[in-house]
Order: sequence, then structure tokens, then C-alpha cells
Amino acid sequence: MSVKVNIYNQKGEIVGEKQLSDKIFNVKLSDALVHQAAVAQEANERQVLAHTKVKSEVRGGGKKPWRQKGTGRARAGSSRSPLWKGGGVTFGPRKDRNFKKDINKKMKQKAIFMALTDKVKNENFYILNEFKIDEYKTKLFLETLKNLEAKISGNDKKNKNIRRNMLFVISEKNEKLYNSGRNIKGVEIINLDNINILSLLKHKNLVVTENAINKIEERYK
Repeated sequence: MSVKVNIYNQKGEIVGEKQLSDKIFNVKLSDALVHQAAVAQEANERQVLAHTKVKSEVRGGGKKPWRQKGTGRARAGSSRSPLWKGGGVTFGPRKDRNFKKDINKKMKQKAIFMALTDKVKNENFYILNEFKIDEYKTKLFLETLKNLEAKISGNDKKNKNIRRNMLFVISEKNEKLYNSGRNIKGVEIINLDNINILSLLKHKNLVVTENAINKIEERYK
């Protein structure tokens, strides 16, 4: 069963209809696969920041603090011992830890298809015939955004005052669009090459340009 979605212009008006590919926008959903892809992406993006020094890496401590016998104190070979203040750390976090998780390329791709399918089925998927801004101005971006939000809030019968939570996917990198919308809270703009499972899951509403849809279907046909 093919899926059809309305196409909007930047004024929020319906200007056509698009039939979407079932292989991409109407696949069987699997929560386990989507979760696996999301966890893998988070793990692969994780930065290892915490790093402690072991005894051999701490500066100083070359001289034996006191002689081995006859002082009445416990034996000590170095002031850099983990038992001493300022000494090395035992079993502390190290920068060479590896949090990477492998996931099959086809599984990752399938998870993205599932996220796209979910947006379509829940009517949180919108197509723009084009998205152009001639200047670096947030005001111009907001005009299109508010036109779309009026349409989205009209479709959401449960809540007329929905919180702004929107992901824009464009066909190719566009500095004017990105810089005009990057400071708007609740909005993320990515190009087709950067589409990922976490961004799709993070935002409730997905807005894709018609050109980006065509390229997605051509790439994965």
C-alpha cells in the first residue's frame, strides 16, 4: 500500500502531493533495531575525557621517603604511591578506553527507514517543495517556520499549543539556511548526508524538502 503526503510551500499552502516509496517510508517497525542503532551512534560519538595517572606517570617520588627499618613507620618506597596524597590513582578512568560499538551498515540504514516510517504513520512528516532564503536572516527562516507550525498545530487535535520540536532535512549543505535557523530553540537543520537515527528520534516533527525526498529514494531504490 503506497503512502501519499501533501507538499507544502513556504507559506504553508498545499501545492501538490507526493507518493512515497514503500521500501523506505512504509517498512515494518522494530523497536529493538532502532534502539540498537541509537545506542551504537551514542557510543561512537562518545568522547573519552576522564584520565587519571598511575604511579609511574606522576611527577616526582624518585627518592625513598625514609630508610626501610628503624624509624617505627611503615615501609615506603615512593611518595607517589597510591596510598599517599598526590600519588597515582589505582583503577581510575583512562583515556585509552574504547566505547565503540559496531553495527551493520544495512541494519543502520533499516533503522533510519523505520524512524522515517514512524514519522509518516504518526502524521509528523511534512514535505516542502523548496526552502530558500536569500539572506542570512533568522526573521526569514521564522516566517516559513511559523507557517508550517500553524499547519502542524492544526493537525494536532490533542494540543493546539505544541512545543517547537522540528528537524529540517535539506538535500545539500546551505549556509544561509543553517546560519539563519541555528539559534532557534527546538529546531535542527541537517543535510541529507548527515541524516541520522538520533536526530530523527529527538525531534517530533520532520520537514524534508522535495528534492531531498527524491535523492533519498534514488539513493536507496
